[in-house]
Amino acid sequence: MAVSLRTRFLGKDFSSPLVLPSGILGMSSGSLRFAREAGFGLVTSKSLSREPRKGHEGPIVARYSGGILNSLGLCNPGIEAGLAEVDEFSRETGASVMVSLFAVNRRDFEELARRASDSRAVFIELNLSCPNVMDEFGIPLAASKELVADIVEGVKKIARLPVIAKLSPNALDLPAIALAAQEAGADALSMINTLGPGLLIDTVAKKPILAPRFGGISGPAILPLALKLVYECTSRVKIPVIGMGGVSTGDEAVQMLMAGASLVGVGTALWLSGAGVAADINAGIRDYLEREALASPDEIPRLERKNV
Repeated sequence: MAVSLRTRFLGKDFSSPLVLPSGILGMSSGSLRFAREAGFGLVTSKSLSREPRKGHEGPIVARYSGGILNSLGLCNPGIEAGLAEVDEFSRETGASVMVSLFAVNRRDFEELARRASDSRAVFIELNLSCPNVMDEFGIPLAASKELVADIVEGVKKIARLPVIAKLSPNALDLPAIALAAQEAGADALSMINTLGPGLLIDTVAKKPILAPRFGGISGPAILPLALKLVYECTSRVKIPVIGMGGVSTGDEAVQMLMAGASLVGVGTALWLSGAGVAADINAGIRDYLEREALASPDEIPRLERKNV
């Protein structure tokens, strides 16, 4: 039978179920085009704030045996310059792009969503969950179902694009927060963001490896937790989920789809293995589909739901 990687999500068709998450590559039309050509079906901008953010002083990324520790600090060119790059990418390629937005209160999220709705983006992602700016902003908004619901409700009144809430694994009851986002009007969810923050130490210099000390934890080590949380949340909500967290191979992408995700984010693997990893993961998904006689990723069966 003919096998295709084409996937449908929120009424749109994508050439692959792979999503480039926010913050992995630079905020330029060229970097988005690079990811698209590498094999990602949907690409996401860096999280854009109302004003430009320089981010943290380096070093801000460190590799360890389980993955990556990073504290980029949400560096971005600001909403105006960022949307200009998004629009240029869309005009040049005709491909879909999701705009990620970052703020610390409902009013600013609403303003960002208003401006993003005038862009060529197809979706809005609300970054409610970045752990590596806790020194500036405290516990992520996504730790509170009341705050998540309030922001999502406000943005939905403004936005003319589907709204996707990006949630944090650093929450005591993530399924309850996912349900609150759905009830407030979210069209979909994105999960999980990085864990932590965590710490790595330079034993020679006798100080933290990262200049900001702490950073978000990502990479292969977090895959089991990501799968578990996606499974739990998709057992509670009816809206679709973009699942991510430690996916590095085609088999792991299939696991994420079986856990309940509709699309699969691949981020740290791009840092660790290079752009070719997307093509390798797509090939692995295709091999699975052929072996199981399935026509597309949309036909991959979900794990049976028990006592969730």
